Amino acid sequence: MLPDLESLRCFDAAATHLSFRIAAKAVALSPAAFGDRIKRLEDQLAAPLFARTTRRVALTPAGHRLLVQARRVLDEAGRCQHVVRDDAAPIPYELTIGTRFELGLSWLTPALRPLQAERPERTLHLVFGDSADLLARARNAVLDALVTSARLTGGNLAYELLHTEDYVFVGGSGLVGRKPLARSADAAQHTLLDVAPDLPLFRYFLDARRGHDETAWTFSKLEYLGTIGAIRLRVLQGAGVAVLPRYFVAGDLRARRLVRLVPRTALQRDAFRLIWRANHPREAELRVLAADLSRLPLA
Repeated sequence: MLPDLESLRCFDAAATHLSFRIAAKAVALSPAAFGDRIKRLEDQLAAPLFARTTRRVALTPAGHRLLVQARRVLDEAGRCQHVVRDDAAPIPYELTIGTRFELGLSWLTPALRPLQAERPERTLHLVFGDSADLLARARNAVLDALVTSARLTGGNLAYELLHTEDYVFVGGSGLVGRKPLARSADAAQHTLLDVAPDLPLFRYFLDARRGHDETAWTFSKLEYLGTIGAIRLRVLQGAGVAVLPRYFVAGDLRARRLVRLVPRTALQRDAFRLIWRANHPREAELRVLAADLSRLPLA
């Protein structure tokens, strides 16, 4: 027996959400009926597609291999009702895009309305997570693409640049008024707020100073918060100083809730990219999406 389209649709939903409960809701089935669909598909193909425990769901190697083909089949099936029409209306299609939480909430989610108005035939689904996990899911065809400024490692990827990402070294106006921070010696009276030890944002400042000022910046304390949203809140509370993306704190700088520190040092830049696996069947549409996103300013 050949796999039916409804079972492939359920498989696609489960692979996207990695949660049978959420996937069942997405395709409007009860959890029991959804589980039966997945089991029937596994029986038809004589291969386990998911490794399931009480805590998590993950694609098996067979599931990863099936996902690319299943999405091609669903995509082609969706075109059937359009190829019989004698008109030039664009054929609807869907893309699932991953992004980290702050960028998704501050930029990509508000962008959905103008993007939909620009191309009504395109439906975008967002998945939130950290960049390393999202990149792995894009490589394994669970996501169509992701938006990130993370540095790329390994091959088998294609991308388009979207926006340059500028960074600023900032502190709360009240804190800096009491304890100025203009040189490395002043760091001893401040707490540095950052994302994580293995991915520090403060490196953008240190890299900019390299070759000009090799004096160590030793802070009284380091505090890691995991996300730039949490860092911004702590800086606004006067808990410490931090390097943050300019777009994320532009309003705070204008309102003087935050002030730039060591303003003569131009911090290193990065760039947001739309990244997808090489030879993606929707590569043309992904490049169009990248062009559309590049026209929408960061906010």
